[in-house]
Amino acid sequence: MTLNRYLTAQEAAEALNISLSTLYAYVSRGLIRSEPGGGKNRARLYHLEDIKRLQNRKTFRRNPDKAAEGALHAGAPVLESAITLITDDCLYYRGHNALELALQQPVEAVATLIWTGRLDGQIDWTAAPMALSSRCRAVALHLQDLKPIEKFQALLPVAAADDLPAYDLQAGAVAQTGARILRQMTIIATDGGFGGQNTAQSLQQAWVPANPEARSLLSATLILCADHELNASAFTARCAASTGAMPYAVVSAGLAALQGFKHGTASAQVEAFLTEVENTPSIRQAIVNRLKRGDSIPGYGHVIYQGVDPRATVLHRLLTDLYPGAPALALANAIIHEAGQLTDRRHNIDFMLATLARVLHLPDGGAPALFALGRTIGWIGHAIEQYQHPHIIRPRARYVGQRPFLAAGR
Repeated sequence: MTLNRYLTAQEAAEALNISLSTLYAYVSRGLIRSEPGGGKNRARLYHLEDIKRLQNRKTFRRNPDKAAEGALHAGAPVLESAITLITDDCLYYRGHNALELALQQPVEAVATLIWTGRLDGQIDWTAAPMALSSRCRAVALHLQDLKPIEKFQALLPVAAADDLPAYDLQAGAVAQTGARILRQMTIIATDGGFGGQNTAQSLQQAWVPANPEARSLLSATLILCADHELNASAFTARCAASTGAMPYAVVSAGLAALQGFKHGTASAQVEAFLTEVENTPSIRQAIVNRLKRGDSIPGYGHVIYQGVDPRATVLHRLLTDLYPGAPALALANAIIHEAGQLTDRRHNIDFMLATLARVLHLPDGGAPALFALGRTIGWIGHAIEQYQHPHIIRPRARYVGQRPFLAAGR
């Protein structure tokens, strides 16, 4: 975890324009978290996020309108969550390094961690269905021309109607429902049954049956996509959960937000960009042409990470280890090299998802489907958290429209 997420006592006090004694009082009241430093003197370090939150609180107190302007745009935290911590170069699920989990654990274990707080939590994965209900299968026959993420949205309400235990919103019951939802979405994505021992194996056997080494890559991808704090789809899912909507509806709400081109289907834009670059004699010129037009480079930049998205780094390394000679990877590497000289933005997970889809020759819509399957794990985790809160998420709007006309003479 990089130290620029922390401040020394003196830096924290100066940032808040308070004395050291007041800083320590804030810590004792739980307003600022502190941890032992790594230096020889073990001087304590103070969480920058907490310092910024207090700075924002002062600003909003002086000018309340500022709260509406910035809070929902990667600004001040608006909800508490114990699921994911994001730092400059890493992310953590329930305190566990997610980048390491992606390389060391199966998808089901990470889902269990996110839903229960333990890698070996009490979830009976063997109880999840091995096939869709007859009603779902009947509907699915009419959806063959849709992409997987669209099939998820169409079939989950049908599956919900056949899953009455899903109305139990106790944490343990929701985790078990989450296992059933993830299993059914995997079946939908693979156009059939659950063909392997776990999610990643089923996807590999259905999508790339002649490529067994792809299993570990698909597993890592699902884990890296599992959660990313309060992004648009996770916030949407939590809003739905706050109303008491059942887990199937929560996932459907998350899917609705995920399908926007600015979020979960951004990899489709990257795939179009990769095709564009392939049809241009010069990769450098293709990138320059976009920059000249004022267009962004798809798959580049992130609202949180200043450098390379650490999730993209892991996927890039795995692709390099498993498929070093893949033409699609060579193209991605060339783009990364040229873009690195032309812009200060760096590639993100959407770029690597599109590259992965090309390397593995996934079916149409495979990259967004992987993203959706992984992110479903996070949505269920957020639902479990939100069900514990009694209030509906109901932010206020700052009205900027025309004021009502007052009747004459009043």
